[in-house]
Amino acid sequence: MAAITLAWCHIRRRWAVLITEAREGIVTMKAVIVCASVSHGNTRRVADTMAPLLGAKVVAPEEADLGELVGADLVGFGSGVFYSRLHPRLTDFVKALPTGRGRAFVFATSGLPEIPVAPFTRPLVQLLEGKGFDVAGSFSCRAFDTWAPFKIVGGINKQRPNVEDLAAARVFAERLRDERGPVS
Repeated sequence: MAAITLAWCHIRRRWAVLITEAREGIVTMKAVIVCASVSHGNTRRVADTMAPLLGAKVVAPEEADLGELVGADLVGFGSGVFYSRLHPRLTDFVKALPTGRGRAFVFATSGLPEIPVAPFTRPLVQLLEGKGFDVAGSFSCRAFDTWAPFKIVGGINKQRPNVEDLAAARVFAERLRDERGPVS
């Protein structure tokens, strides 16, 4: 109960700041990327590539501040793919979010290629939309993977995400940024 009260205090405080900024004509854009990167740091590298372009702070689900998320203009949600699903730490975090409004995006890294008819990100996109988020897009790329059978051969995609993957992540982030306006 105390955590909920604290979260509402943060939300009210952030709302008061936004009202003051609006009255004074101050335009600030805020973004947060919630990232569960657990095996090799692949997903964190993608998040860290996007963050400067979006003016975003990168946090783990356990570190995310509800008040900060509510006050953000854009929230990214990303993780590696495990058994064709995004990490449970991330999906459980999103399930626990209150219904609200906001703009979001989803991203993933995976050892195996994504099947076009069943993208890894689709379930989380649908969950976010059910929570009232406007999902602006999703991004995924291949990444180093040492899951059970691949460990025997030293893993697959050893040099990924590579320069091209990170460049594609930058292009994706630039599109998100340009759709929402300049980052101050």
